[in-house]
Amino acid sequence: MPSIRFTPMPSSIAAAYRNGEPDAYGCAPEQRLSPGGYQCRHCLAPIAEGQPYLTVAYRPFPALQPYAETGPIFLHAMQCTAYDGGDRLPPIFDSPDYIVRGYGHDDRIVYGTGAVTPTSEIAARAKALLQDENIAYVHVRSARNNCFQCRIERVTAEKHLPER
Repeated sequence: MPSIRFTPMPSSIAAAYRNGEPDAYGCAPEQRLSPGGYQCRHCLAPIAEGQPYLTVAYRPFPALQPYAETGPIFLHAMQCTAYDGGDRLPPIFDSPDYIVRGYGHDDRIVYGTGAVTPTSEIAARAKALLQDENIAYVHVRSARNNCFQCRIERVTAEKHLPER
């Protein structure tokens, strides 16, 4: 089975939103104080009660196309460190289950890959999906609201050429 890496939204996009740049719908990020229970899509950790957070429309795809799902996400309003826990399940996952779905190299859903998956089985499901070379990456989305949580990528060992 392939090795995997949980990846958050890119730091450059998080920084742009924090600087007030428009979201995927052209709207300014909304800032509020967290009631607790919201999850940051950059550090992949909870936003503590009373902390400022942003709500933005986020499209985790490089271009508009029919399968480029866009939806609301939460983000710490202040800078946070991007999640870099490799294959460790991020702390963002506090629900009993999530939708785990594969996407092709054309950034479109690979039909038949989506499944509501118990949280404890997310990594195993992603590894199984990523055995298929037609699947470029996997998204984890809320099983109740379909909101983007994070991306899971295949980790490939870099091949080193022998020195001459």
